[in-house]
Amino acid sequence: MARGQQKIQSQQKNQKKADAARKAGIDQKAAAAKALNHKCTVCLAMMPDPKTYKQHFENKHPKSPLPAELEAV
Repeated sequence: MARGQQKIQSQQKNQKKADAARKAGIDQKAAAAKALNHKCTVCLAMMPDPKTYKQHFENKHPKSPLPAELEAV
């Protein structure tokens, strides 16, 4: 845990870094949302790939029938 002057310097450094990223157009939320391209048909949760989607579906919705797009995975 940083204290005193070191804490203030660390906060200023992090603020400058965040401002630079914002000016450069880097948006972490948009990048994360772009990577999630599979949507669960039951709970509408987003998953990055079919393998994760299948695992999610088998664990969270065991009584529901498996969607056709997950049969081959």
